[in-house]
Amino acid sequence: MTTDVLDEILDEAGAQLPGAVELRRRLHERPELGNDLPTTQAAVLEAIDDLDLGVTLGTTTSGIVAVLDGAEPGPTVLLRGDMDALPMPEDTGLEFASRNDGAMHACGHDAHVAMLAGAARLLAARRGALRGRVAFMFQPGEEGHHGAKHMLDDGLLATAGAGAEPVSMAFAIHQSPTIPSGLVATKGQALLASADEFEITIRGRGGHASMPHHTSDPIPIACELVTSIQAMVTRRVDVFDPAVVTVAKIRGGTTTNVIPETATLWGTIRTVSEKTRLAVMEDIERLAQGLAIAHGATAEVELTHGYPVTVNHDDAAAFALATAQQVLGEHSAVEMPTPVMGAEDWSYVLQQVNGAMAFLGTRPKGVAPHQVAPNHSNRMVLDEGAMAAGIATYSAVALRWLEPPHPDPT
Repeated sequence: MTTDVLDEILDEAGAQLPGAVELRRRLHERPELGNDLPTTQAAVLEAIDDLDLGVTLGTTTSGIVAVLDGAEPGPTVLLRGDMDALPMPEDTGLEFASRNDGAMHACGHDAHVAMLAGAARLLAARRGALRGRVAFMFQPGEEGHHGAKHMLDDGLLATAGAGAEPVSMAFAIHQSPTIPSGLVATKGQALLASADEFEITIRGRGGHASMPHHTSDPIPIACELVTSIQAMVTRRVDVFDPAVVTVAKIRGGTTTNVIPETATLWGTIRTVSEKTRLAVMEDIERLAQGLAIAHGATAEVELTHGYPVTVNHDDAAAFALATAQQVLGEHSAVEMPTPVMGAEDWSYVLQQVNGAMAFLGTRPKGVAPHQVAPNHSNRMVLDEGAMAAGIATYSAVALRWLEPPHPDPT
């Protein structure tokens, strides 16, 4: 794209900002959880109602696929924004703070939706210059509810490519208040970790606290297991292919003079490769079983597979990074040196099509990095002005991908 067109996109994104802020605040006040988001879905449909898009609603979720066909045929680009909130209180003091008790947009999905709707409006105004199709994916259930997978199972890619070329580029943005406002960051290969859970119950033999020799006390076994897991991570996991294992909850016993029969541990496993993911799961089960047997007890291990590693396609990540640099400025988009150990169900989409995810910085003005409330904090706030950069990046990725000669996805 020419410099003039790039400048126009940034200006047009800025013009979309007031509407995006209004939509974001409306969603922020009425956060919804999981895959059933009727109020959110209605707000999105209202926001894009006048754009003459082909809209398909999810059959098992509140997902929306809205298709914009250009004046001429060509490739298909998929752009995604997730819509759900987190089950937690909000303590930001914002005028538009959550009115739904126990729910908060603490991960910025309200901003994702608003930016995607803004991009849809910007691109719809350029329909005559589009040579291909843009499919907008408004997704529920990212926060642990596998919403992207449900949308894929509902026929997301078939809907996006119906009567046109299949999706050849998929792109998503995730805001982050820990990154300077307006800065875009991404990398090829692993961008985010997998996220799996475990529940381990140590089953011993209960009895009186004064006579532990007549029991098989599960509590010290559980405590030993916690430290053994951390030793396992440092001794058996390649430091250049890391894992983070956290025991986040332990429960055992009812009072001070009773040795219980069981103690249970819950935690998470995060890795950035499938190889290490499977190896850590095997090691945790072996450790639990071995320690329990060594102390005359047994272990019941339940491993729950969560989101896989989010793996950006190298060429797609490079394309998105170069696009952001062109539209926002050379120093407004950077390559990340390492992955982030959070997890994303966008990983399911990237397992099936060429694409990438990028982070958008939304650090509030005047807030020092060490004072920022991060995503999932009850005090998380973001710089809404950064959404203009997100709208511009979404739009420019689509426009560049559809611009002849079309890129060859690898």
